[in-house]
Amino acid sequence: MTNPLIQDETLPQAQHPFAEGWDMFRQNKPAVVALCLLTLITLSAIFGPYLYPTDPFEMVWMPFSPPGQEGFLLGTDYLGRDLLAMIINGAKVSLMIGLSAAVMTVFIGVTVGALAGFYRGIVEEILMRITEFFQVLPTLLFSMVLVALFGASLPMITFAIGIVSWTAVARITRAEFLRIRELEYVMASRASGVSNIKLMFGVILPNALPPIIVQSALMVGSAILFEAGLSFLGLTDPNVVSWGQIIGSNRQYILDASYTVTIPGIAIFVTVLTISLVGDGLNDALNPKLRQR
Repeated sequence: MTNPLIQDETLPQAQHPFAEGWDMFRQNKPAVVALCLLTLITLSAIFGPYLYPTDPFEMVWMPFSPPGQEGFLLGTDYLGRDLLAMIINGAKVSLMIGLSAAVMTVFIGVTVGALAGFYRGIVEEILMRITEFFQVLPTLLFSMVLVALFGASLPMITFAIGIVSWTAVARITRAEFLRIRELEYVMASRASGVSNIKLMFGVILPNALPPIIVQSALMVGSAILFEAGLSFLGLTDPNVVSWGQIIGSNRQYILDASYTVTIPGIAIFVTVLTISLVGDGLNDALNPKLRQR
């Protein structure tokens, strides 16, 4: 006989962290739209040159043909090159620079912040003084000097952007390490004889990743803007097409053919905006305080 006091209640099923994070991300509608648009931009950068195989350096028609004339959807630039082909091929370079510079930024910032937050003392003092030195540097001017001295190649541009952009990641990482290093499970791991390296990168760092991931996403957009700024000033590889390089090479004709600068500018704006909105969505998904609302 069934005891009437015992009721068959269905307990809520625990969600996997990734599923819970995705549910939080989906609630941010602008972030979902931005993710779809960013995926489209990325696919266009990867497959666009194969679907539209026009050489971006080839002079295909008269200079300054407006958009839509003679079958050229976005028109031609001051040399008569197909602007659509340049935008498609430039997307790949701009995104590659953004991702590469962001990876470099995160690597330097996480390393410096982790060492400073874990060891404290003299190590923290030295590393934080170095961080403050790079933080007060005029970043654009310092990058210009590096590119001017060592050449305007893509690796050098990526290095110049990454070497001046890591300070925010370092400070976030240090703050997270200072908070987490005193928690009970970290103290238990230290008492059990875990090495410092494993404790830093195997125990503390995985739990410090959420704000670092959000900052990393935002760094991609910042790097794209940074590269566009350098290109606008003429510090770019002339043998490679990027959105910033298109703006830089056509800047003196902005009054005669504004679309040659406006179109790549819109491409940069939309891409950076989508990355920022995706970063906002990641913050919603990874922030445990928001999950408890």
